[in-house]
Parts: sequence; C-alpha cells; structure tokens
Amino acid sequence: MKILKRNQLVILVISLMLVTAGYLNFTSTNNKTNKAEVIAELGDATLVSSNKVENGTIENNINTENMANNVSENMVNNFVDNVTGETNDNETNEIIETVQQDTYFTTSKLERENIYSQMLETYQEIYNNTNSTAEQKEEAIQEISNINKMRNAIMIAENLVLAKGFEDIVIFSNSNSVSVIIKAEKLEPEQIAQIQNIVSRELEVGAEAISISTK
Repeated sequence: MKILKRNQLVILVISLMLVTAGYLNFTSTNNKTNKAEVIAELGDATLVSSNKVENGTIENNINTENMANNVSENMVNNFVDNVTGETNDNETNEIIETVQQDTYFTTSKLERENIYSQMLETYQEIYNNTNSTAEQKEEAIQEISNINKMRNAIMIAENLVLAKGFEDIVIFSNSNSVSVIIKAEKLEPEQIAQIQNIVSRELEVGAEAISISTK
C-alpha cells in the first residue's frame, strides 16, 4: 500500500472533518420543531440555545462553559491507520495536533453560525405562526434583531483582531460573558489589551466580562 505523505494526510483529515460538519449542519437545519433546543460543542465552549413559548413569553437562554476538545482523537487515529496501513505513534500525534489546530477555528465558527441560524428560524416561525399573540410576535422580532446585531458585532470584532496580525480567532458570546480564543502559543499583555479593547467596543461589554485564552 502506498504510504501517503504527512501533508496529504492532514489535508484528507481536515476534509473529512469539514464534510462531517457540513453534513451535520444540513441534517440539523432540516429538523424543524416549535421548540428549539440545541447544544453544540465548540471546542473550548458549549453554546446552548433553549427557546420556547410559554405563557405568552419567549424564553431564551445561552450559556458558555469549558468543554472537551472538538476533534475526536480516536476518529483521527483510526483514519490515519486505515490510510497508511501502519501505526506510528509519533507521526499520528503530530497529525492529530496539526488537524486540531487547523480545524478548530473553522468548525467552531460553522457550528456557532448553525446555532444562530436555528435560533433565527425558531423566532421567525413564532412570528409567522397565526396562533402567536401580538406580544409574542413583537418579542420574536426583537430577538431576531438582537441575534443579527450580535452576529455582525462578532464578525467585525474577529476581523479587526485578525487585522492586528493574529493568525485566527473565534468568539462566543452570551448575555453574561464573552469567550475569546486566539490561535497563538501565548499572548503578551499589550496583545491582550488590544483584543479586550476591540471586543469590548464592538460587543458593548465591559473588559471584566471578557475571557481570553489561546489554542
């Protein structure tokens, strides 16, 4: 069996992860319910969306908390072994580390976008529902506006941080805190201050609510 080069393996594994993420996104967006409850593991954070209509009000809850790494080491191990036909722990570990670094930010943003899209769909269904009250419709429109505003603010903040020379970034936000993950081995105090200033300004939150980490 022909032994593939390391960079070819990395490309193949990344492609597999992205195809998987795309498939999950497709299947999830085709599962429509009146009550949307979505939990997506986003690497170092979990974005939980629970939206429901109860007693004439819309309840919405989004939380972030530390979670296990998004990329399954066993999945990558098995894939590498099947492709190469040999087991090389050092080479496999290097490939896993590279894949985790290269796919983490992309898959996290895709999953975050999927969550927001499902939330928007839920509120749009509430607004279009003929059984919804005027109060429910008004609140649904307000939530749609808030979600779109947050999505735009996150996109602007991420682009501004990248413009400062950082390699990659992903931001998770809820009503109480903002988690910022930067692709870097470490951050200098002045770099942390730069990131805090940008995120604080664009997302309109205090610096004390911003958590910055590296990956």
